[in-house]
Amino acid sequence: MAEPIIQLDKVTVRYNLARQQNHGLKEYLRAMVKRELKFQEFLALQDISLSVQAGESWGFIGTNGAGKSTLLKTITGILRPYRGTVRVSGTVAPLLELVAGFDMELTGRENIFMNGLILGMPLRDIYMKFDEIVDFSELEQFLDVPVKNYSSGMKSRLGFAVATCARADILIADEVLSTGDIAFQTKCEQRMAELLSGGTTLLFVSHNLNSVRKLCGKTFWLEHGVFQQAGETEKVLHAYEEYLKWKDDPGQVFRLEETEEEA
Repeated sequence: MAEPIIQLDKVTVRYNLARQQNHGLKEYLRAMVKRELKFQEFLALQDISLSVQAGESWGFIGTNGAGKSTLLKTITGILRPYRGTVRVSGTVAPLLELVAGFDMELTGRENIFMNGLILGMPLRDIYMKFDEIVDFSELEQFLDVPVKNYSSGMKSRLGFAVATCARADILIADEVLSTGDIAFQTKCEQRMAELLSGGTTLLFVSHNLNSVRKLCGKTFWLEHGVFQQAGETEKVLHAYEEYLKWKDDPGQVFRLEETEEEA
């Protein structure tokens, strides 16, 4: 078997939560100098292991606070693990926040070039892809308007169009289908399906389980930073849906079945 494009080995991410409230920077600095700051350890991820082969599509599910976004930020290098190792091969296009990196004072046209360069696209490629980006975003008549005047949906369309035109080896998408109208969400799903057919590896976080079913061959389930189950999407989603029913009605019996496939 080929070497995995993404390999996580016993990854733990720790946050230090302040145990007392400091009112203002002056009070915080005073407490820091006097070594009076107290923190409580919080483990956002605990001993997470995962192996992803090139071209696979993985969905990441779990209730709010499960650690899904933290896991993706660790894979992209935004967060460093407290323990464990992360190895990623190839280029990464992170869609963790569609409007991240936009300069609100610049026009849509200027932001296309700026974001393309941030994503590592050569300038000639941005020129070549420019019409494709504009067509996908459907913002041709607003290209020379400052982005600060765009609606949230317009910003999302532009951000998604630029990031997916970068054609990275790995596409990491965190709730990108939660913004915009139904037509835009469908268009995004179609674009991600096209990228997958071209060999792109997809890591996809969503609370929309139907989208996970459509796009992901495998799924990884987290709760409170702890691995629950991984494997074939339909099997994992079935277990997760049973868990959600149990949460709504704790009187039901819930038992997490063993998975045949380890992450």
